[in-house]
Amino acid sequence: MKIYTKSGDQGETSLFGGERVKKNHLSIHAYGTVDELNSWIGLIKDTIDDKHNPFLIKIQEQLFTIGSYLATGDNEKMMVHLPKLNDSPVLELEKAIDIMQEALPEMKNFILPGGHSISSYCHLARCVCRRAERLTIETSEIQNVNPIIITYLNRLSDYLFVLARKVLFDLNIPEQPWLPKK
Repeated sequence: MKIYTKSGDQGETSLFGGERVKKNHLSIHAYGTVDELNSWIGLIKDTIDDKHNPFLIKIQEQLFTIGSYLATGDNEKMMVHLPKLNDSPVLELEKAIDIMQEALPEMKNFILPGGHSISSYCHLARCVCRRAERLTIETSEIQNVNPIIITYLNRLSDYLFVLARKVLFDLNIPEQPWLPKK
C-alpha cells in the first residue's frame, strides 16, 4: 500500500465510506485535532513513568475509535464496522481521576502550567483535548455525533489536568499557584 495516493492534491479528502469533502471541512478539523491529541498522549506515554503506559495506550485506542466515528460522518453503513461506543471508557477515566486525586492536596488556587516537562506535556494535551471537544461539539451541529464522544473528551481533559498535577506531586515539585496581582 502506497502512503501517497495523490487524491488529496486538490484540497479534498475522503471520509470513511467514500464521501469527498474539502480538507477544511469541520469534521476533518475535529478528527485531525483528535489525531493531534493522540500524538500528545503518545509523547506523554513515552516520557512518563511506565506505570501509566497501559492506561495511556487505552486512551490512544479510544481516541482512534473517536476519530473513526468523526471521519465516518453520517454514514450509518460504515459505523457498523467501528468498535461500539459506550460509557465504560468515561467511567475508567473517572476512576483514574479519583485515584490520583486521593493523593493530591486540595486545590486552593488556579495553578500555572509548568514545573516539569511531563506536567507541561499533560497541560498541552489538555488544551488540545479542549479544542477537540469544541470542534466535536461544532461538528455535532452539522452531522450526528454520538454524545459519548463529547463526554469522553470532556472527561479526558479533566484526567490530563489531574495527571499534570500528579506528575509534579510524585516528583515532589511544588505547583505554582496563580495569585493575581491587585
